[in-house]
Formats: sequence, C-alpha cells, structure tokens
Amino acid sequence: FSYLWVRALAQGLAIRREMRFGWAQVGDRLEERFTLINRARIPALWVEVIGQTNMPDYWANQVRMVEPRAETHWAIRGLCTRRGLYTLGPTTLETNDPFGIFTLTLHDPVATTLMVMPPILPLPFIQVAPGGRAGEGTPRLHALDPTVSASNVREYAPGDSLRWIHWPTSARHNEYFVRVFEGAPAGDWWVILDLERGVQVGENQNATDEHGIILAASLVDLGMRSGHAVGLSAHGKDQLIWHRPAMSDEAKGSILRSLALVEPGEISLAKLLAYARPQIGQNTSLIVITPAIGGAWLAALLATRRTGAIPSVLLFDPLTFGGQQTAENLRGQLTSLGIRHQLIARELLDYRPSQNDQSAKTHWRLTAPDPQQNQKPVRVLHPGKT
Repeated sequence: FSYLWVRALAQGLAIRREMRFGWAQVGDRLEERFTLINRARIPALWVEVIGQTNMPDYWANQVRMVEPRAETHWAIRGLCTRRGLYTLGPTTLETNDPFGIFTLTLHDPVATTLMVMPPILPLPFIQVAPGGRAGEGTPRLHALDPTVSASNVREYAPGDSLRWIHWPTSARHNEYFVRVFEGAPAGDWWVILDLERGVQVGENQNATDEHGIILAASLVDLGMRSGHAVGLSAHGKDQLIWHRPAMSDEAKGSILRSLALVEPGEISLAKLLAYARPQIGQNTSLIVITPAIGGAWLAALLATRRTGAIPSVLLFDPLTFGGQQTAENLRGQLTSLGIRHQLIARELLDYRPSQNDQSAKTHWRLTAPDPQQNQKPVRVLHPGKT
C-alpha cells in the first residue's frame, strides 16, 4: 500500500515556479509564484518544497498539501538587499506515504539567475558641471560664466543649480526645466573608482567600497541624465572595469552590471590613474572616488591634469566609517593644488529599501519547467525512516 501510494504521487506531482523577471536593484522587491500540481487520484498530505537559492535574506522553502487532481498556489516575497548575481533554483519536492515508510524525492535541476544592481541615489549635495566643477576648491578661469545666454532647456537633474531653472518652460510642463548655455557644452565625465582592498574602511555594507560603488552608479546616472557621456574605470579582484564615455541606456546598463559584480582587488589608485591617463581626453571631467587619505596617488592625478583632464575628488571621510585617521591633511594638499574635492560622510549615501511594487516594470516567466511541457524532474524513490 505505501509503495503504491508514493508511486502514484511520483507520477502525479509537479511544481511550477515563476519569477517576476527584469533587472533588479538593491531595494527592489522580489516575488516568486509557486504552483504545486497533483494529477494523482490520492492526496499529497505533506509536501516539503525546497526552493534552493544563494540570494541573501531570501528563503523559498514551504510545506504544503494538495488534494487529488488539484493544485495549490502561493507566493514568496523578499527584498533584494545586496548587489550581485544570484541563482534561484533548483527546486526539490519531498513527501511520504501516510505511514512514513517510503520517502519520495522529486528533483528539478532547472535554475535561473537574477542580477541585482547597486542602488541609484539622488546626489543633490554633489555639484558636477561642464568644466569639472565638483564639491569645493579654487575656481578655474574657464568655469561656467553666469552671464552667457541660454539657447535651450532640458529637464532638471539633481545637482543642477536652482538659478538655472527656466520658469516659463517649467510652468508649461508642470515640472522643472533648466537652461542649457551657449559656449558651455556638456563635456565627458570619467569616473575613477578606487577599489584597492588595503585602503578600504568599514565592514560589509557599511564599508567604503560598497559606498563607492553606490556613489559611482549614482554619478553615472546623474551624468547621463544631465547630457554627459560618462565612462567608468575601476580595478577589482582580477578584473579591470573599463567603460569608455557614452550616453545611452545600454551604456548605463553595462556599467551597472559591472558594478553589480565587482569586488575589491589589489591595484592601487595611482596605478589605475597611470593606466587611464592616455585614454582620458582634454577637458574631460575626471571624478575620482577614493577612501585613500595617504595621498600616494596625488602625483598620478597631477600628471593626468597636465594632459588636460579637469579632476575632482570625492573623498570618503574615514571617521564616519569607523576609521581612526582624518582626511584633513589630504584636503589641505588638494586645496593648495587647486583640485576640487568634497568630503563624503557615510550618512550621505545611506538609503532605505524601496517599498514600491515592481510588477509594473516586469513580467512573469517560468523558472522551473512547465509541467504541461513533458519536462519531468528526476524522481528518486527510497525507503524512509519509520
């Protein structure tokens, strides 16, 4: 009797697993739908559904029962808390006969991947304009002259000066537009992200490398929405990230995917700047993101400035990340050299996960075989413990 029971369930049980599919960012909500199907003439009184995944803070395991020739549905919801590439699946079903003599295991090896990209935050506290104006420092002679005439308008982006708002256009469209000035074309931005492991401060999600990745992603988004071609360079663990300046959704997506996967490496900022220097054009806004307060990279930055790039430094405040040293000495050197810079505290890039439902921008896709398509999982039948 027990053997016939589990044999019938082996032929009748199936699982359908669907995920809201689309690119995800940290803070997005993940939802999977499960359908447990029983085509047998007997009930499955106790079915453990083991939804394997390596995604942090997400569990898809359930215990369900399903009536004869019926199906049951449920959803598992979670939050994307960390950037990276994750696997959802495989899926395993385990059940027994009523007396616990035999255990039935149905294993579905199919899995799918989900890319979780870093969050993009508004950056109203960072000023980046044509000519490389960012943070604080000594004004340059070719900085934007407020007396030049405006010839066009574009949508407002965080970081734009309020004095550039074109009020008649803003009133007509019921949203802010800013003036685009003649003689001040949108130059390229090139973001240099320092990921040398030895200079990072803090731990886990509160470390400078994670905040640097968030800041880089947000700058790429800000720059492209402001009309700049944006490039990015970084050197992670055995991996050089190199994106030439471009301005398109495809280019932004490619950069975000690189930032989703990169981990700190061993290459110093000085070496990265030396490598990038021949590739960076004149009048390019060079935006350096670093926690390195020792200043060993200053010579390489000055060499890049001599070739025509206009540097700006976004320097993480080590004290706010649990460090013991201050950045005041380096800030003094940057000021004396006329290099624009800004001190970035940890709190400036704190973010809260979004509470928005992502269904509007995604669609459902199967992450396990459709049981109607003759794709049967491997079935393993073995005696259980009495």
